[in-house]
Amino acid sequence: MSLPTVAAARAAMLASVRALPPERVPLIEADGRWLAEPVTATRDQPPFDASAMDGWAVRTADLGIASLTIVGESLAGRGRAGPLGPGEAVRIFTGAPLPPGADRVVIQEEATRDGDRLTVRSAPDSPVWVRPRGSDYAAGAELLQAGQTLNPWRVALAASAGRPDLTCARRPSVAILACGDEVVEPGSAPGPHQINDAAGPGVALVARRAGAEVRRLPLVGDTLAGIAAMLATTEADLIVTIGGASVGDHDLLKPAARSRGAILLVEGCSMRPGKPVWFATLPDGRAILGLPGNPVSALVCAELFLTPLLAALQGGASEPAFQILPVAAPMPANGPRDHYMRARVVRDPLGHPKVEALSDQDSSMVTAMAAADCLLRRPPHAPALATDDPTLVLTLGSGRGLSG
Repeated sequence: MSLPTVAAARAAMLASVRALPPERVPLIEADGRWLAEPVTATRDQPPFDASAMDGWAVRTADLGIASLTIVGESLAGRGRAGPLGPGEAVRIFTGAPLPPGADRVVIQEEATRDGDRLTVRSAPDSPVWVRPRGSDYAAGAELLQAGQTLNPWRVALAASAGRPDLTCARRPSVAILACGDEVVEPGSAPGPHQINDAAGPGVALVARRAGAEVRRLPLVGDTLAGIAAMLATTEADLIVTIGGASVGDHDLLKPAARSRGAILLVEGCSMRPGKPVWFATLPDGRAILGLPGNPVSALVCAELFLTPLLAALQGGASEPAFQILPVAAPMPANGPRDHYMRARVVRDPLGHPKVEALSDQDSSMVTAMAAADCLLRRPPHAPALATDDPTLVLTLGSGRGLSG
């Protein structure tokens, strides 16, 4: 049976999920959330012509007068009410509104005060040091778009527009289910033929960085009844299983899912590592993403499938954002499957970034995954690359390696 490409498998998964209902989120809790509705300005920012420096508010027409009469001051948050007349000046501070009639600010270094008189040394062509009304944004402008991820800078923009909270997609609930008699919880005593569960904690953190509320389920062994019971009773928007995804006698996850009425939409993918990845939906709307048990394969698939799924559940852009970088060394031609190589970004002697594939690409090498900061993609049957030839690179671990 011909396996789907990574893009086709991901598209089939994404087509089966819908964005979760939105909720109001206080600004202080909005970091990392996906915005569900746009933020629009209700007034100009700044809402008045404001001083960009400490100094004196004057009229350009008065710059040639020997001295001006000081008639008051304008403070941030408390401007001078009256207009500025000919031959007059007002002491002004950064952020304060210009009084009506003033059209420029003379910085304090270019003026001398003597009682209520001011001598100005600024030329007419000197900077005006004024932030015009609406120079940041105008009333009615769309400041943030639905589908953007929020960060401190975007939250600050929303706050400047007077928003105390934001409408964001609900965080998806994700349950991580690791299977197999061979894995034990880190910190317990593994038997002579057992290993610590490395994939479970790693995948859980990928999901958390992508905005999910995550819990890890108890480890279950290789029993059809036990796995089926766990699938039946787990409440989550997305169940992520690890292990038991191949076709051996003890790979029981897909049979257990089918016993609960699951419809399998993806059964394997033409990629390395991660060929056994699968995806299904349960009759009640819950989704199951099945990852391989190998920790490296599980983490690569989490970057390529889990992160986009969680973005789609939150109404965000759901295609991984690859960048193009030159390779640091020659690379051989690729085989028939999409290959996602563990790699890292290095700098050449001039400081230019290049991507370097790690020397050991064995999918069992967790040390190589830990040393990587990106995935270098080699498409099926890609030709050999010479040094500095371009290739596609996906940054690892951001949880926001998506457009938008």
